[in-house]
Amino acid sequence: MHQLRDVLRLRPDDAIVVLDDSGWEYSLHLTRVEHDVASGLVDRKSLSRSEPRAKLTLYQSMLKGHHFEWVLQKGTELGIVEFVPLVSDRCVVSSLEDVSQSRFERWQRIIREAAEQSQRGRLPRLQAPMLFPQACERGRGADLAVIAWEQESVCTLHSMLSHTCESQPVVRARGQSVRWETGPLPQLSSDRQRSSARRPFSIHIFIGPEGGFTAREIDQARRYGLTPVSLGPRILRAETAGLVATTMVLYHLGDL
Repeated sequence: MHQLRDVLRLRPDDAIVVLDDSGWEYSLHLTRVEHDVASGLVDRKSLSRSEPRAKLTLYQSMLKGHHFEWVLQKGTELGIVEFVPLVSDRCVVSSLEDVSQSRFERWQRIIREAAEQSQRGRLPRLQAPMLFPQACERGRGADLAVIAWEQESVCTLHSMLSHTCESQPVVRARGQSVRWETGPLPQLSSDRQRSSARRPFSIHIFIGPEGGFTAREIDQARRYGLTPVSLGPRILRAETAGLVATTMVLYHLGDL
């Protein structure tokens, strides 16, 4: 009520849009605005136009300061439907127990406020923080699962989305991480091959912390079926990379 009455200064006969987290939006005009209650009459009910058809999940490694909160806010505005806080090797947070309940609730408030501001038809989900192997196991079930890595020199997210990358066998040198000498993609499973032939519905993107993912983590991600991709020729900050990847995916799919 404080938002309606004191911030927006709405009065009877003003028109507003109400969202109920079901994908529907309601256009109505207010008939009463009082201290602790407001009411109105619905003029029209329609499906929200702000929700992307593709369901994009961002696995964002924990970041320093307020950078993680900034990713939650801007990612919600862009159209991410699910956030998974990730604990990886180079995170400032080294244990799931380091994330307090009050901190988690603050993240939920940030998402809710950003969803209201951007008129999202559904509230993005915030999953409990996960360790890297647990997240990889979860991400392998998506139609498309990629992990951003600044050392990937062949396969880009753009080419992955355009289906121009070709499968290539793995070449491993003693004591070194897996690298693709020619051709950017690992051999996909039959399920992943079928899903890559059509428009992906569920897309999972893994983003590292300051300093990026380690080579050990990239090897592990590959074993779970995730594809390492480059986001371009420039090294992006950890809080920027996930938003850039999200923008690229949604633009490519016509959902931005």
